Amino acid sequence: MSKNKAYFVLIRGLLREQRHWGEFTPLLAQQFPAAEIVTLDIPGNGSLHQETSPNTIAGLTEALRVQLEGKKNMHLIALSMGAMIAIDWMNRHPLEINSAVLINTSVRPYSPFFQRLRWQNYPRLVSMLFKSAEQRERDILALTANLHQQDTRLLADWQKWCAQYPVSKISAINQLQAAAQFLATNKPAHPLLIISAKNDRLVDYRCSVALHKAWHCDYLQHASAGHDLPLDDPKWLAQTIEKWLVTN
Repeated sequence: MSKNKAYFVLIRGLLREQRHWGEFTPLLAQQFPAAEIVTLDIPGNGSLHQETSPNTIAGLTEALRVQLEGKKNMHLIALSMGAMIAIDWMNRHPLEINSAVLINTSVRPYSPFFQRLRWQNYPRLVSMLFKSAEQRERDILALTANLHQQDTRLLADWQKWCAQYPVSKISAINQLQAAAQFLATNKPAHPLLIISAKNDRLVDYRCSVALHKAWHCDYLQHASAGHDLPLDDPKWLAQTIEKWLVTN
Protein backbone atom coordinates (compact mmCIF):
# COMPACT_ATOMS: atom_id res chain seq x y z
CA MET A 1 0.00 0.00 0.00
CA SER A 2 1.31 3.45 -0.93
CA LYS A 3 2.73 5.65 1.84
CA ASN A 4 1.05 8.73 0.35
CA LYS A 5 -2.30 9.73 1.78
CA ALA A 6 -4.82 7.13 0.72
CA TYR A 7 -8.50 7.47 0.00
CA PHE A 8 -10.85 4.55 0.49
CA VAL A 9 -13.86 5.06 -1.75
CA LEU A 10 -16.87 2.95 -0.82
CA ILE A 11 -19.41 2.24 -3.57
CA ARG A 12 -22.77 0.58 -2.93
CA GLY A 13 -25.08 -1.21 -5.36
CA LEU A 14 -28.68 -1.20 -6.54
CA LEU A 15 -31.06 1.11 -4.65
CA ARG A 16 -28.63 1.51 -1.74
CA GLU A 17 -26.98 4.62 -0.32
CA GLN A 18 -23.93 5.47 1.75
CA ARG A 19 -25.69 4.98 5.09
CA HIS A 20 -26.19 1.32 4.27
CA TRP A 21 -22.47 0.73 4.91
CA GLY A 22 -23.36 0.91 8.60
CA GLU A 23 -20.70 -0.22 11.08
CA PHE A 24 -18.25 -1.13 8.33
CA THR A 25 -17.24 2.50 7.71
CA PRO A 26 -15.92 3.26 11.24
CA LEU A 27 -14.37 -0.21 11.48
CA LEU A 28 -12.46 0.40 8.24
CA ALA A 29 -11.32 3.77 9.60
CA GLN A 30 -9.90 1.98 12.64
CA GLN A 31 -7.85 -0.28 10.37
CA PHE A 32 -6.55 2.70 8.33
CA PRO A 33 -6.38 5.71 10.70
CA ALA A 34 -4.20 7.74 8.33
CA ALA A 35 -6.55 7.32 5.37
CA GLU A 36 -9.68 9.22 4.43
CA ILE A 37 -12.82 7.14 4.09
CA VAL A 38 -15.15 8.46 1.39
CA THR A 39 -18.70 7.14 1.01
CA LEU A 40 -20.57 8.16 -2.11
CA ASP A 41 -24.12 8.09 -3.44
CA ILE A 42 -24.79 7.45 -7.09
CA PRO A 43 -27.33 9.75 -8.76
CA GLY A 44 -30.82 8.56 -7.91
CA ASN A 45 -29.88 7.13 -4.51
CA GLY A 46 -29.51 8.61 -1.03
CA SER A 47 -28.68 12.30 -0.92
CA LEU A 48 -28.87 12.39 -4.73
CA HIS A 49 -32.30 10.74 -4.94
CA GLN A 50 -33.81 13.71 -6.80
CA GLU A 51 -31.45 13.11 -9.71
CA THR A 52 -32.08 10.42 -12.30
CA SER A 53 -29.66 7.51 -12.41
CA PRO A 54 -27.72 7.04 -15.65
CA ASN A 55 -28.60 3.79 -17.38
CA THR A 56 -25.00 2.70 -18.01
CA ILE A 57 -22.21 1.74 -15.66
CA ALA A 58 -19.93 4.23 -17.41
CA GLY A 59 -22.44 6.99 -16.69
CA LEU A 60 -22.52 6.03 -13.02
CA THR A 61 -18.72 6.00 -12.90
CA GLU A 62 -18.46 9.48 -14.31
CA ALA A 63 -21.03 10.78 -11.83
CA LEU A 64 -18.89 9.50 -8.96
CA ARG A 65 -15.66 10.88 -10.41
CA VAL A 66 -17.17 14.37 -10.46
CA GLN A 67 -17.77 14.11 -6.71
CA LEU A 68 -14.11 13.35 -6.00
CA GLU A 69 -12.55 16.45 -7.58
CA GLY A 70 -9.66 14.68 -9.28
CA LYS A 71 -8.46 12.67 -6.28
CA LYS A 72 -5.92 9.93 -6.91
CA ASN A 73 -4.31 7.22 -4.76
CA MET A 74 -7.76 5.71 -4.30
CA HIS A 75 -8.61 2.23 -3.10
CA LEU A 76 -12.09 1.19 -4.18
CA ILE A 77 -14.24 -1.03 -1.97
CA ALA A 78 -17.33 -1.90 -3.93
CA LEU A 79 -20.33 -4.16 -3.47
CA SER A 80 -22.46 -5.82 -6.15
CA MET A 81 -23.27 -3.25 -8.87
CA GLY A 82 -20.74 -0.97 -7.18
CA ALA A 83 -18.05 -3.47 -8.14
CA MET A 84 -19.06 -3.10 -11.79
CA ILE A 85 -18.50 0.63 -11.40
CA ALA A 86 -15.09 -0.08 -9.86
CA ILE A 87 -14.09 -2.32 -12.78
CA ASP A 88 -15.17 0.30 -15.32
CA TRP A 89 -13.34 3.02 -13.37
CA MET A 90 -10.07 1.08 -13.29
CA ASN A 91 -10.23 0.23 -16.98
CA ARG A 92 -11.04 3.74 -18.22
CA HIS A 93 -9.18 5.87 -15.65
CA PRO A 94 -6.40 3.59 -14.41
CA LEU A 95 -4.12 6.30 -13.00
CA GLU A 96 -6.71 7.36 -10.44
CA ILE A 97 -6.95 3.97 -8.73
CA ASN A 98 -4.45 1.96 -6.68
CA SER A 99 -6.44 -1.18 -5.95
CA ALA A 100 -9.95 -2.54 -5.59
CA VAL A 101 -11.91 -4.97 -3.46
CA LEU A 102 -14.88 -6.41 -5.36
CA ILE A 103 -17.57 -7.92 -3.13
CA ASN A 104 -20.35 -10.28 -4.24
CA THR A 105 -20.43 -9.10 -7.81
CA SER A 106 -21.19 -10.68 -11.16
CA VAL A 107 -19.93 -9.69 -14.57
CA ARG A 108 -20.77 -10.58 -18.14
CA PRO A 109 -19.52 -12.61 -19.96
CA TYR A 110 -18.11 -14.79 -17.18
CA SER A 111 -21.39 -15.94 -15.60
CA PRO A 112 -24.85 -16.82 -16.95
CA PHE A 113 -27.79 -14.55 -16.21
CA PHE A 114 -29.47 -17.06 -13.90
CA GLN A 115 -26.43 -17.00 -11.60
CA ARG A 116 -25.87 -13.27 -11.80
CA LEU A 117 -29.32 -12.86 -10.29
CA ARG A 118 -30.44 -16.17 -8.82
CA TRP A 119 -33.46 -17.39 -10.77
CA GLN A 120 -35.19 -18.52 -7.55
CA ASN A 121 -35.65 -14.84 -6.64
CA TYR A 122 -37.35 -13.69 -9.84
CA PRO A 123 -40.94 -13.88 -8.43
CA ARG A 124 -39.96 -12.03 -5.25
CA LEU A 125 -38.09 -9.33 -7.15
CA VAL A 126 -41.00 -8.75 -9.51
CA SER A 127 -43.43 -8.55 -6.61
CA MET A 128 -41.32 -5.82 -5.00
CA LEU A 129 -42.34 -3.47 -7.80
CA PHE A 130 -45.90 -3.54 -6.54
CA LYS A 131 -45.24 -3.25 -2.81
CA SER A 132 -44.99 -0.28 -0.50
CA ALA A 133 -41.55 1.16 0.20
CA GLU A 134 -41.69 -0.18 3.76
CA GLN A 135 -42.46 -3.71 2.62
CA ARG A 136 -39.85 -3.51 -0.11
CA GLU A 137 -37.16 -2.65 2.46
CA ARG A 138 -38.31 -5.61 4.55
CA ASP A 139 -37.93 -7.89 1.54
CA ILE A 140 -34.50 -6.48 0.66
CA LEU A 141 -33.26 -7.10 4.20
CA ALA A 142 -34.63 -10.65 4.15
CA LEU A 143 -32.97 -11.35 0.80
CA THR A 144 -29.56 -9.73 1.31
CA ALA A 145 -28.75 -10.33 4.99
CA ASN A 146 -28.28 -13.71 6.64
CA LEU A 147 -27.40 -12.56 10.15
CA HIS A 148 -29.72 -9.54 10.60
CA GLN A 149 -33.08 -10.74 9.33
CA GLN A 150 -34.75 -10.22 12.72
CA ASP A 151 -33.08 -6.86 13.40
CA THR A 152 -36.13 -4.63 13.83
CA ARG A 153 -34.09 -1.54 14.65
CA LEU A 154 -32.05 -1.91 11.48
CA LEU A 155 -35.18 -2.43 9.41
CA ALA A 156 -36.73 0.69 10.93
CA ASP A 157 -33.64 2.67 9.93
CA TRP A 158 -33.78 1.37 6.37
CA GLN A 159 -37.46 2.23 6.12
CA LYS A 160 -36.82 5.70 7.49
CA TRP A 161 -34.01 6.32 4.99
CA CYS A 162 -36.20 5.08 2.15
CA ALA A 163 -38.94 7.53 3.15
CA GLN A 164 -36.44 10.36 3.47
CA TYR A 165 -34.65 9.66 0.17
CA PRO A 166 -36.99 7.62 -2.07
CA VAL A 167 -35.56 6.12 -5.24
CA SER A 168 -37.74 6.88 -8.26
CA LYS A 169 -38.98 4.07 -10.48
CA ILE A 170 -37.05 5.42 -13.47
CA SER A 171 -33.82 5.50 -11.47
CA ALA A 172 -34.43 1.94 -10.25
CA ILE A 173 -35.05 0.76 -13.81
CA ASN A 174 -31.96 2.59 -15.09
CA GLN A 175 -29.76 0.99 -12.41
CA LEU A 176 -31.10 -2.47 -13.25
CA GLN A 177 -30.45 -1.81 -16.94
CA ALA A 178 -26.91 -0.60 -16.27
CA ALA A 179 -26.06 -3.68 -14.21
CA ALA A 180 -27.67 -6.13 -16.64
CA GLN A 181 -25.91 -4.73 -19.71
CA PHE A 182 -22.45 -4.15 -18.25
CA LEU A 183 -19.76 -6.13 -20.08
CA ALA A 184 -16.16 -6.35 -18.88
CA THR A 185 -13.74 -8.38 -20.96
CA ASN A 186 -10.58 -6.49 -19.94
CA LYS A 187 -8.95 -7.27 -16.61
CA PRO A 188 -7.85 -4.11 -14.78
CA ALA A 189 -4.10 -3.83 -14.26
CA HIS A 190 -4.50 -3.08 -10.55
CA PRO A 191 -4.22 -5.34 -7.50
CA LEU A 192 -7.63 -6.95 -7.08
CA LEU A 193 -9.26 -8.85 -4.26
CA ILE A 194 -12.52 -10.60 -5.03
CA ILE A 195 -14.64 -11.58 -2.03
CA SER A 196 -17.78 -13.65 -2.10
CA ALA A 197 -20.22 -14.92 0.49
CA LYS A 198 -20.84 -18.65 0.09
CA ASN A 199 -24.43 -18.25 1.30
CA ASP A 200 -25.30 -15.23 -0.86
CA ARG A 201 -28.95 -15.78 -1.79
CA LEU A 202 -29.17 -12.94 -4.32
CA VAL A 203 -26.08 -13.45 -6.50
CA ASP A 204 -24.55 -16.90 -6.85
CA TYR A 205 -21.08 -16.96 -5.29
CA ARG A 206 -19.87 -18.86 -8.35
CA CYS A 207 -19.99 -15.57 -10.26
CA SER A 208 -17.13 -14.30 -8.10
CA VAL A 209 -15.28 -17.60 -8.50
CA ALA A 210 -15.61 -17.38 -12.27
CA LEU A 211 -14.23 -13.84 -12.31
CA HIS A 212 -11.36 -14.86 -10.04
CA LYS A 213 -10.44 -17.75 -12.35
CA ALA A 214 -10.71 -15.64 -15.50
CA TRP A 215 -8.59 -12.81 -14.14
CA HIS A 216 -6.21 -14.82 -11.90
CA CYS A 217 -6.55 -12.41 -9.00
CA ASP A 218 -6.79 -12.88 -5.23
CA TYR A 219 -9.97 -14.43 -3.89
CA LEU A 220 -11.48 -15.00 -0.45
CA GLN A 221 -14.81 -16.43 0.66
CA HIS A 222 -16.96 -15.85 3.72
CA ALA A 223 -18.73 -18.95 4.98
CA SER A 224 -21.97 -17.62 6.46
CA ALA A 225 -22.70 -14.03 5.39
CA GLY A 226 -25.27 -13.05 2.80
CA HIS A 227 -25.09 -10.70 -0.15
CA ASP A 228 -24.69 -7.69 2.14
CA LEU A 229 -21.40 -8.88 3.58
CA PRO A 230 -20.48 -5.44 5.01
CA LEU A 231 -23.66 -5.65 7.07
CA ASP A 232 -23.40 -9.27 8.13
CA ASP A 233 -19.72 -9.25 9.16
CA PRO A 234 -18.21 -5.74 8.96
CA LYS A 235 -15.33 -6.52 11.34
CA TRP A 236 -14.17 -9.53 9.32
CA LEU A 237 -14.35 -7.52 6.12
CA ALA A 238 -12.38 -4.54 7.48
CA GLN A 239 -9.68 -6.79 8.92
CA THR A 240 -9.49 -8.88 5.75
CA ILE A 241 -8.98 -5.81 3.59
CA GLU A 242 -6.26 -4.49 5.92
CA LYS A 243 -4.38 -7.81 5.82
CA TRP A 244 -4.60 -7.97 2.05
CA LEU A 245 -3.46 -4.40 1.44
CA VAL A 246 -0.42 -4.83 3.68
CA THR A 247 1.03 -7.09 0.97
CA ASN A 248 -0.02 -4.94 -2.01
